[in-house]
Amino acid sequence: MDLAYTEAEEEFRARLREWLAAVLPSLPAKPSPDDWPGRRAYDTAWQRMLYDAGYAGLHWPVDAGGQGATPTQHLIFLEETEKAGAPYVGANFVGLLHAGPTIAAEGTAEQRARWLPPVLRGDEIWCQGFSEPDAGSDLASLRTRAVRDGDHYVVSGQKIWTSHAEVADWCELLVRTDPTAPRHRGISWLAMRMDAPGVTVRPLRTLAGSTEFAEMFLDEVRVPVSHRIGAENDGWRVTMVTLSFERGTAFVGEVVACRRTLAALAAEAQANGGWDDPVLRRRLGRLNAEFRALWRLTQWNVSEAQSSGGVPGTGGSVFKLRYSHARQELYEAAAEVLGADAADLDREWALDRLSSLSYTIAAGTSQIQRNIVAERILGLPKGR
Repeated sequence: MDLAYTEAEEEFRARLREWLAAVLPSLPAKPSPDDWPGRRAYDTAWQRMLYDAGYAGLHWPVDAGGQGATPTQHLIFLEETEKAGAPYVGANFVGLLHAGPTIAAEGTAEQRARWLPPVLRGDEIWCQGFSEPDAGSDLASLRTRAVRDGDHYVVSGQKIWTSHAEVADWCELLVRTDPTAPRHRGISWLAMRMDAPGVTVRPLRTLAGSTEFAEMFLDEVRVPVSHRIGAENDGWRVTMVTLSFERGTAFVGEVVACRRTLAALAAEAQANGGWDDPVLRRRLGRLNAEFRALWRLTQWNVSEAQSSGGVPGTGGSVFKLRYSHARQELYEAAAEVLGADAADLDREWALDRLSSLSYTIAAGTSQIQRNIVAERILGLPKGR
């Protein structure tokens, strides 16, 4: 395994930097956090710019509409766009980082042709319908039912924490198609239109004031059988592919953002006198080492994925577990630097501190990640 960048990869980085420097000054101001129609328009416009410049779906296979770039080039893309302050994927998060890669890996040729190009162009937005009330992070406990009726499934149930449901066109939906099967079987992965009759979305306001989540009610929603990804009742395996992308690569760009925030924190501490505290300096120094280690771990995970067909492995759980903890520590340090101003929600980092609390449960709880690490990496027995 070689974590050094090749000459070709550095040339790719240089071209990307040049393009970012040319286009970023032309972008309009970002819409406010709760202006979801505005955020959709902003995020999809940026995605279209990436598509037109050949940077959309960089590491996706060419036959899936991607550019066929190496995972390392994708890593460089994430690093450079974050460093340059380019827009985040935003409302395109689920389509580009969850549903799209899953369909590229598990979908039929017809399904790839139908759903992947609109994701890459920014024409269609996806949301995630995995979590359910009373199920916590135990996805296998889902109760939303899908009953076969000819060439359709009739879906009824409830989802919660449905990311970007307010503006989504499609939902990656987990349903139980065989209630008599063991918990991890009898599940299917469906692509459901969000404007289908029977779909009701109610936004949820988070502790940080955002409405990026929603609860979703499904009342006899008809979904064509042809919209199932993978075999019927094989949805748990397909879901593991989705979660591998979520934990393995979806948060990579955020590590770069955290390193930038850490540098800004140090500058703020130097300006307000906090830097004179040796305890704070050690804390920021340790966080710097933590994020540098996370970036190296990311490079290792990407290198491993590159040698195993492109799907990230269980190393993503190690990354997710440590990243969640480090992100929360970062914003606890920010509160220390800000002092009493940390209670002012108009101050930078104050809302980010509240938002960081959710990372203990986002993309699978820390307890779930510890179980995966214990059982699949360390080989420890289940239930110990």
